[in-house]
Amino acid sequence: MTSPLGPDPAAPVGLVGLGLVGNALAQRLATAGFEVMGYDIREEARAAFQATHGRVAASPRAIGAVCPVVVLAVFDTAGAIEAIEGPEGLIAGGAVRAVIDCSTGIPEALEALAQRLGARHIDLVEAPLSGSSRQIAAGDATLLLGGDGAAIDALAPWLSALSSKRIHVGGAGAGARAKLATNLVLGLNRAALAEGMVLAESMGIAPARFLELVLATPARSDAALAKGAMMVAEDFAPQSRIRQHLKDVDLMLDNGRRSGQRLPLSETHAALMRAAVAAGDGELDNAAILRQLRRERTPPTSTDPH
Repeated sequence: MTSPLGPDPAAPVGLVGLGLVGNALAQRLATAGFEVMGYDIREEARAAFQATHGRVAASPRAIGAVCPVVVLAVFDTAGAIEAIEGPEGLIAGGAVRAVIDCSTGIPEALEALAQRLGARHIDLVEAPLSGSSRQIAAGDATLLLGGDGAAIDALAPWLSALSSKRIHVGGAGAGARAKLATNLVLGLNRAALAEGMVLAESMGIAPARFLELVLATPARSDAALAKGAMMVAEDFAPQSRIRQHLKDVDLMLDNGRRSGQRLPLSETHAALMRAAVAAGDGELDNAAILRQLRRERTPPTSTDPH
């Protein structure tokens, strides 16, 4: 349900979740002229945010007391529900009129959440982002919007600040479904690039030369452009994390099972990422899937029949 009066653009914008994505979104909002008030369950994240962006809150409730619009950049739907409806959640503050959820979540749970918030005259707009934290900060990520069209129109100043690239997919839950399907393709592109790189390396082609070949052939992709140089340099400082993408792939597989659709490539991808997390690479950038593929190498077998 759309609020009868649009939120005040002059009021502070709340931001719950101050990780890689949250800080990138804070940068976007601040550049657009919004005052941002942040919160994270981690004390160190709050301290870092205060040093770079200024204002922090002690709880989501404190944000909900002064911010009519709140952006969520939390890990999952359970975190979003806790931040909104928990004992110290946003709605306990009384001032919230709209929540923009930028996390990748469970479609059915978000549909139910939108209904509960609508009964309180609070709009929920899904806005998961397709792109890394660096792309988000640069305004190059795409918002996949799910929710009421009138609410999305009313939130245009905030959504425009987050990204100029926006696609309204449908009602509540549609944004999460779109993000899962597009992230499936993106993740497999990254994994395919890494697998091609280790094969090339095993045959004597240096990673830098292999990337050059990929970018000059129909194998070229945005994943190769975004992650190829990181793989070549073995620079895996996180712009997005293996652990985070594994969570998304598990959601893809869950949705596939519920609809009766097997996803064999994603099953293999999930197993690869689980091994990477077990090896200690979960907090590294998704490009570090290259490391796990190298760990999969076995002694060569002879093809000489003699």
